[in-house]
Amino acid sequence: MSGSTAATAIEPPESYWERRRHIAAQAAGLDRPATEIEYTDTEHEVWATVCSTLTPLWDRYAATDVLVGRDRLDLPKDRVPQLRDVDAALSPLTGFGYRAVAGLVPSEEFFGGLARGLFSSTQYVRWEGAPLYTPEPDVIHEVMGHANCLASPEIAELHRLAGEAIGRVQGEAERQFLYDVFWFSAEFGVVGLANGHAPAVKAYGAGLLSSPGELEWFGDNAEIRPLDLDAMGTIGYDIDVYQPTLFAGESLAHVLDVVGGFFAEASDASLASRLSVPR
Repeated sequence: MSGSTAATAIEPPESYWERRRHIAAQAAGLDRPATEIEYTDTEHEVWATVCSTLTPLWDRYAATDVLVGRDRLDLPKDRVPQLRDVDAALSPLTGFGYRAVAGLVPSEEFFGGLARGLFSSTQYVRWEGAPLYTPEPDVIHEVMGHANCLASPEIAELHRLAGEAIGRVQGEAERQFLYDVFWFSAEFGVVGLANGHAPAVKAYGAGLLSSPGELEWFGDNAEIRPLDLDAMGTIGYDIDVYQPTLFAGESLAHVLDVVGGFFAEASDASLASRLSVPR
């Protein structure tokens, strides 16, 4: 998932799509360690460009616990890491592992992996003609964004609880409620709300943290609301624009208590009750 708004005017050449298909074909799936990809110098340069752009923005706008996790994970700054190496570095920190998939996977498969402590990641790199933008997740978004966040124990646990909840719930509307709460927490969550005010809100959602433009934009432009599960599960949103409304916890511990507690107790019955209340 990504929070970028700007689309590129120039489409990638066919050679990019051929390379992407070649890498996608090597995806080993959730049940096997990722195969090693021989990345090109150009792909390493794209990773380094995004990393050098995001590092100072993270230092300014990311939640403290996320920065601690990033520093502990210590991803390379000059080259695309192999997913096996990400898996080996992340697992001792929070128990989460990384597996390679060919592209976007069905929600049930993605969240089923989260319940098992596995994150489904692509291995291809976005087009070098637009290194700061991707219309869909690539290895930069899913490793630089998500793996750094999953190095935080609270965020890792939030992902596990969300995966388990979606595995339990069967109703379509009830599952969508869970997906949307996940969107406004794990993807676009912020913390730092104090006494109903947001003087220094910081990002912990990977969608925010992997979008340089939105990371600078949200603090001065987004409406920051306190955590509100009913609103998070029902408010409409457009995935192709900067998110105008965000929901803030006081801290990651508070988010895990409120949102994680909600995921832990979610059932078809409890969610149907929430959906039946007039808005």
